[in-house]
Amino acid sequence: MGKLLSKRVLVTGGGQGIGLAIVEELLRQGCRVAIHYHTSAEGAKEAKRLAQDAARVECFAGDLTNETAARGVVNGAAAFLGGLDILINNTGDLVGRRKVEEIDSAFWQKVIEVNLTSMMLATREATPHLVQAKQSSIVNLASVAGRMGGHPGSLAYSTAKGAVLSWTRSLARELGPRGVRVNAVAPGLILGTRFHNTHTTAESAAATVAGIPLGRAGTAEDVARAVAFLASEYDGFITAATLDINGGVYGC
Repeated sequence: MGKLLSKRVLVTGGGQGIGLAIVEELLRQGCRVAIHYHTSAEGAKEAKRLAQDAARVECFAGDLTNETAARGVVNGAAAFLGGLDILINNTGDLVGRRKVEEIDSAFWQKVIEVNLTSMMLATREATPHLVQAKQSSIVNLASVAGRMGGHPGSLAYSTAKGAVLSWTRSLARELGPRGVRVNAVAPGLILGTRFHNTHTTAESAAATVAGIPLGRAGTAEDVARAVAFLASEYDGFITAATLDINGGVYGC
């Protein structure tokens, strides 16, 4: 606590689910936060309303798969905050479940754009601000699916999230000499989010929980605490790492 006080943060996809929990945790720890959203305007604006100091938070809308929109979001956030110390790349989605025989080029491209292109564009635009800040930090949202392959129908998504792990390691090597640490978190089953409400049946969730050593699903707050820790180590020695948040499923 205290290490994040007054740090300037951009959270992509911060209007719902894990992203919103991250926003709330960072505000609790004293950050100034720019909330990016695309379709979740209500959640982003509610977070702003609930902030104890409205001057510490602002919302920015945009489709991060579009270069012009991504540039506008990042530059708008940096202007509001007076720079950037931390970037949280949270935007991503399964899009839909399709087995390999059902994947067409348009679907494949959509999954890659939502999970990877958005991350690349946001990071590219934020990098000059992060380098200027010195001792800055990026935290990327991967997934246990990127570690283990995911459930049937998540081939494209699992591939994209596996690429996030490689992106994190490579970017850490590239930006480390310029004072920017880059890490990732890989959440497992996090119930109560729109992601799982949309893409996971109750039966599938129960079967997954039965195989979790800790005996429960995760919460968005579980992930938010881990993200805040990695972000707060802006002057630390942790980079190119992925913190697994899955109750013991991966690695057991």
